[in-house]
Amino acid sequence: MSRNLSDLNPQVQQLAEQFLTKCKEQKLAVKIICTFRTFQEQDALYRIGRDLPGDIVTNARGGESFHNYRIAFDAAPVDDKGNIDWNDKELFTKMGEIGETIGLEWGGRFTFIYDPGHFQYTFGLTIAELQDGAKIPDYPST
Repeated sequence: MSRNLSDLNPQVQQLAEQFLTKCKEQKLAVKIICTFRTFQEQDALYRIGRDLPGDIVTNARGGESFHNYRIAFDAAPVDDKGNIDWNDKELFTKMGEIGETIGLEWGGRFTFIYDPGHFQYTFGLTIAELQDGAKIPDYPST
């Protein structure tokens, strides 16, 4: 799994950079947890809480996540020591609101799974369309 913004679609990378800047402006330290995932990495995450120990972390198999198409990233707020409090709903909500102001979809509003660290920009495409080969633009349209 990648944490590099450069592994994202160029427009999504630009949005992620804007997101980090706006978080910093609001005195919210944020760490990128994951950007791109291969189908195999996604399948391994899907197994957690099912046939591997732990709590379920995703409902998406390989090819069913926007991470697999380089148009999603996960982030989390960190304290001054770099620690993440995964249960700090207030900070995740603040982060989500910041992401939404720049046009990102926030996983804290998902109805099928609560994923407050997830952000995506889908270009209006669905997973089914991406699986069928729909092309994602590399650059913003003018």
